[in-house]
Amino acid sequence: MKSIYLEKIRLQNPLIHNITNIVAANYCANGLLAIGASPIMSANVEEMEEVPALSQALVINIGTLIGKEAEAMLLAGKTANKIGIPVVLDPVGVGATSYRKQIISQLLAEVQFALIRGNAGELATIAGEDWQAKGVDAGDGNADMNSIAKKVANQYQSVVAISGEVDVVSDGVKTVNIHNGTPMFPKITASGCLLSSVCGAFLAVAEKQHYFDAVVEACTAYAVAGEILAEKLSPTDNGQFYVGLLDQLASLSVEKIEQYGRVNNV
Repeated sequence: MKSIYLEKIRLQNPLIHNITNIVAANYCANGLLAIGASPIMSANVEEMEEVPALSQALVINIGTLIGKEAEAMLLAGKTANKIGIPVVLDPVGVGATSYRKQIISQLLAEVQFALIRGNAGELATIAGEDWQAKGVDAGDGNADMNSIAKKVANQYQSVVAISGEVDVVSDGVKTVNIHNGTPMFPKITASGCLLSSVCGAFLAVAEKQHYFDAVVEACTAYAVAGEILAEKLSPTDNGQFYVGLLDQLASLSVEKIEQYGRVNNV
C-alpha cells in the first residue's frame, strides 16, 4: 500500500483531543507523541467548548465512564461537529452493560463521527447482531465482520474499523481487509484505545473525502508496527511489547508501511 499521511502527521504535529479512559490515558498520550502528533487529555465538561476548538481531531473512548464524562463527550462531539474537525468513537465494552449501550446510542444519535472503531463484539453490538461479549473483550460470535462494517458505516455515514486477527475497514461502499498484526496486541492493556487515538491523528491531516484512506493507512501502520516488534520478542514478552510498541511507532517509516502492509479489497 502507499503511505501518504504518516509524513503529514510528523510535519503538521496535529493536536488530538482525547476523552479516554483512566486505564489508557497515559499510553494514548505517549503513543500520539511517538507517531508525531500531540495529545491533550481533557474530560472536564466545563472545557468542552474550548478544547476541541484548539484541536485538529477528537477521540471519544467510553472505557471508564466516570462522573460527568458522558455529558462531556456529548458536548465535545457537538462542538467538534460545529467547527468541522473529525471525531472518532471507540465504544469500549458497549455490549457489557445497559448504561454503555445507552451512552453509545445517544452519542451516535447526536454526534456525526468520522470513524467508529472497535473490536468485533463492540461493532456487532452496534449493528444489532447476536454476539456474546466478554466485558470489554471481543467475545464470540459467527457474524461476518465485512458485512457488519458495511452495515454500521451505512447506518451512521461513517468510516468503520474493526480490529481482530484480520482488520476490516469500510465506508459502506469500499471495504478492505488488513492482514498485518500480532496476537500480542490483545495481551496488553490499551492497545485498541491507542489505535483509536492514532486514527484520530491520521484523520486530522486528511481531507474529509479521504477519511477512508487515512483510516486504512492508520490501521495498517499500527498493525505493521506491532508485527515488526513481535518478530523480535517471545510470545510472553508482554511488558516489552507494551513499551516497545511506542518505540516502534516512533521509528515507523513510510518505507516500512509500504513494504510490510498487506491490504486487499473485499
